[in-house]
Amino acid sequence: MSNKQEKESGFRWIDTPDVLGEYLFTFDGKKIFNMYEDYPYKLTKEQKEIFDAENPFWADYFSDRTQTGTEKQ
Repeated sequence: MSNKQEKESGFRWIDTPDVLGEYLFTFDGKKIFNMYEDYPYKLTKEQKEIFDAENPFWADYFSDRTQTGTEKQ
């Protein structure tokens, strides 16, 4: 993602080179989310929309977390 895109959406990944498999991200540089623990449960509707638009692979990967009721199989 380019710096311009980061400024427009507020979304950015946080580098954790010393920790394998940890995916951290932020929207404001203050609150840090852990993708595996927090997505989508701790995101606001707006944050989830931004995350999904910026990260279609991960949105699809975790799509079972966002399905409701009878949609879930």
